[in-house]
Amino acid sequence: MYLTKEVKEEIFAKHGKGKNDSGSAEGQIALFTHRINHLTEHLKKNRKDYNTERSLVKLVGKRRSLLDYLTKKDILRYRAIVKELGLRK
Repeated sequence: MYLTKEVKEEIFAKHGKGKNDSGSAEGQIALFTHRINHLTEHLKKNRKDYNTERSLVKLVGKRRSLLDYLTKKDILRYRAIVKELGLRK
């Protein structure tokens, strides 16, 4: 499995406030980005997997809404997470 407990803790420790802080916007955005990257690689090999494609589109929408929230809440945190994860925009 690509997303183990250790990987999640590492993502939250690096981007969130701590390894157990799964509620921060930055941690969730980083987790969604990790999952999006994994699904993108899967879809490159399995082009006709439409259920995964739909899940990918939903995840991108969730990440976008969290980024929009962060833009309204604190623009500096938004800019930091976008730069750190290498997201466009």
